[in-house]
Amino acid sequence: MKHELDLTRLASAKEVEPFEQAAAAIDQAFHGMVARYTNVLSPMVFGAAFMDWGVHLALSPGKQMQIAVDQLFQWQRFGAIMLESLTGQRSTHAILPRPEDNRFSEPEWRQWPYYAFWQAFLLQQEWWHKATTGVEGVTQKHEQVVAFGMRQLLDIWAPSNFIVTNPAVRRRMRETNGANLMDGAANFLEDWQKLRTGQRPIGTEAYQVGRDVAVTPGKVVFRNRLIELILYTPKTESVKAEPILFVPAWIMKYYILDLSPSNSLVRYLVEQGFTVFMISWHNPSEADRDLSLEDYRRLGIMAAIDAISMLLPGRKIHATGYCLGGTLLSIAAATMARDGCEKLKTVSMIAAQVDFREGGELTLFIDESQLKFLEDLMRQQGFLDGRQMLGAFQLLRSNDLFWSRIIHDYLMGKRHSMTDLIAWNTDTTRMPYRMHSEYLRKLFLDNDLAEGRFETDGRPIAVNDIHVPIFAVGTEKDHIAPWKSVFKIHLLAKTEVTFLLTSSGHNAGIISEIGHPGRHYRFHTKTEKDHYIHSNRWFAIAKRQEGSWWPQWVDWLQEHSSGERKPLLLDGNVSAFADAPGTYVLEA
Repeated sequence: MKHELDLTRLASAKEVEPFEQAAAAIDQAFHGMVARYTNVLSPMVFGAAFMDWGVHLALSPGKQMQIAVDQLFQWQRFGAIMLESLTGQRSTHAILPRPEDNRFSEPEWRQWPYYAFWQAFLLQQEWWHKATTGVEGVTQKHEQVVAFGMRQLLDIWAPSNFIVTNPAVRRRMRETNGANLMDGAANFLEDWQKLRTGQRPIGTEAYQVGRDVAVTPGKVVFRNRLIELILYTPKTESVKAEPILFVPAWIMKYYILDLSPSNSLVRYLVEQGFTVFMISWHNPSEADRDLSLEDYRRLGIMAAIDAISMLLPGRKIHATGYCLGGTLLSIAAATMARDGCEKLKTVSMIAAQVDFREGGELTLFIDESQLKFLEDLMRQQGFLDGRQMLGAFQLLRSNDLFWSRIIHDYLMGKRHSMTDLIAWNTDTTRMPYRMHSEYLRKLFLDNDLAEGRFETDGRPIAVNDIHVPIFAVGTEKDHIAPWKSVFKIHLLAKTEVTFLLTSSGHNAGIISEIGHPGRHYRFHTKTEKDHYIHSNRWFAIAKRQEGSWWPQWVDWLQEHSSGERKPLLLDGNVSAFADAPGTYVLEA
């Protein structure tokens, strides 16, 4: 009897398994469909956070009383602001926007009744921040998600977003007799058509790759299924012995480092007598869905290093990684150190993280729920499309990247002037399903690299095995790789670390050509014998210096070079697959 029961149970399990597979397939398809309409963000992330906040707030009568009293005080403060405004007195109760909030900077916002509109909005924004934070028992991450979500919802109703309550738009209507709204409608239809057909935004045609940007002369000297390796033509009669290898992020095209001739970091380095190599990543398709993070290390960085060693035998390399490319470079450098490979002279990491515990607002949405949601979308497509990812990044800076454009292009009826950097930012790439899943899980979610669990070739690696000098760059307004997160390389590396903090943001701060107005930076070197100092202390002792950070990096590279110079490299004997910028960068 017992034997018969086991057989019945086994048969039942076999019948259930296909049903479970079908149920999982339905869920995956549904998640993928929803993700296309939510900028790949999981609604479950917000649902869990708001549930945590709501339940704890419901069980906190003291906090409820506090926020109720705060609301009364806010209305009392608003009344005082209005009274002072109407009587012409200097307001002592007015609330000021955050430094990065420029929505109410036009002079008309100081006039009645518009002054009342934005003061009420900012006071309400402040009240909601108090209401969504400080509720005991709510996890820190859920509190941050709720505060972020409420800020996004409130931004929808900002008085700057509506014709009736935006004095600058109303002035524009008077000046144009309402033609600005017609122009705005035309702009909207044009943008919608380009978005629907997958075309790049208006104005980007002025920055064609190989004609206007990415024009530094060079040759593609190596190619495999994942990368093209570009060797740039020297500008000096002799070059420094140690070449520079750039490892850009595969999340975008490489030519942010070789924009227009006037602001190309590649051109600047070549003019300083360096031999410069650049990895140009293949733009993956559905057929590349199974490319792994390990493939990106082996077929990317290691293949490029091997190719350089073939071209320049015996020369060590100044390896430089930007953004995700810097993270991958740290993995490759740690692997090389573990395996006794001494081909690197230095490692430079530009706006790149190795520890992701404090990775900014982006990490608020990296949890098991979000990753499962994202993986279901990528499983269907075979990749994550760059436009889908760009939408998520825009959400992090919705005022600057979304609402300001709505107002400027559609309500004011104008067009933002296109620049090479903005055009580059629209030239998106895709990320293979397997690689991106591994990247988000192993680095963002589990922080394996910083905590010693990340493996290459089946064995763990450690950043503190890297013994060559490190130059790390952070940017003050970076919302993708916050500088204090980048700074944590000090905790993980035991070698000499020079940290430089430059002005502006993740991309604009790196493009800092000589003579660029308003640029400044700070830098300080920690030797192997120095004790660790906190980022706030570092900021206090690192003196501010005006100008571009590029010359400071060049000086550092020269200090860590042999000083030996070699004759020109491109002598006609180098086998070239194509002229720069190559073919992979042109892949749509």
